[in-house]
Amino acid sequence: MITLPRFLFLGLGALFSAYHLFLGLSSLSIPTVAGPAIVAMILYAIATVISLWPTSPTKMPLWLAAFDLAVCVAIPILVTSQLDPAKDNGYATWYVAAVGTLMTIVAVRRQQFAAWIGVAYLAAQTIVWAGVPALAGLGVIGSVVWVGVAVVISGSLAKAGRDALQFARAEREATEWQAAQEAHVMERQMRLRQTYRVAAPMLAEIVRRGGDLTEAERRECRYLEGAIRDEIRGRRLLNDDVRRQVMDARRRGVVVSLLDEGGIDDLDERSLGVVLKRLADAIRGTTTDKLIVRTVPRSSKTAVTVVGLRMFDDGNANALGADTEDDEVDLWLEIPRPVREP
Repeated sequence: MITLPRFLFLGLGALFSAYHLFLGLSSLSIPTVAGPAIVAMILYAIATVISLWPTSPTKMPLWLAAFDLAVCVAIPILVTSQLDPAKDNGYATWYVAAVGTLMTIVAVRRQQFAAWIGVAYLAAQTIVWAGVPALAGLGVIGSVVWVGVAVVISGSLAKAGRDALQFARAEREATEWQAAQEAHVMERQMRLRQTYRVAAPMLAEIVRRGGDLTEAERRECRYLEGAIRDEIRGRRLLNDDVRRQVMDARRRGVVVSLLDEGGIDDLDERSLGVVLKRLADAIRGTTTDKLIVRTVPRSSKTAVTVVGLRMFDDGNANALGADTEDDEVDLWLEIPRPVREP
């Protein structure tokens, strides 16, 4: 967020306010009675100190804005009650610049509405007390300009801050997108290397023999095709041990399906290794007809489910004219999600 340098703003505000008080003190001989002017200075000093308090939030609280506005209403009344509008009062009209300064502080601290009310009241009170020409002679127009400049600058800084946040967010999203694309490319290259390592020997043999393969070799090609499909659909469910057990299971006649739908993407390498070791142990030696391995959404306590199905025909189905087989659950295993150590 882009803002005014805090200590620079506080220092300038304090210096201007002190200067106005100095002018007021130096002109105490001009008012008919000095008491109201002294009360006005005390109120102005209190409002300025509270408004410039170093630990206060950037946006002025509404109660403080109301207090400053009340002070700006009281000060002109107190001071002008002891001045003659027909005379040149010199620095005794210090309150005009003081009100402008205090309302500028209010505007910078994001209470622009209260600031505009304050300078509008100052202008109206001046016209009532000394007439329209006094707006320029006493510096009321300058106070209004100060508040206007403060409002414009504060709005510009706020907009610049929002734009900076938006640009930073866009840059972060672009960086994340680029990292994701690079990760996809790296994973794709890794899958291609793994696929080439699995398929290259058999493809070379097919080319060498002109496609004239024995039945056993054709079955081995189908097993390799399943292994390539596992690389695409199995993703993080695979390591060397799982690949070996899946291939052995296929050679025993088991139909194996591996489906990684992202449920274990949040596991670190150690936790993933624990899950894959249990998966390899579950596949090892299984004699079920169909084996389905699937990841579970991250919200679950289970990381992977392993379901084995047995195909059977009860004899009644053929007698009734049906030619379909039923699946019976032969194996059900839920591999829990490892608990992360604190």
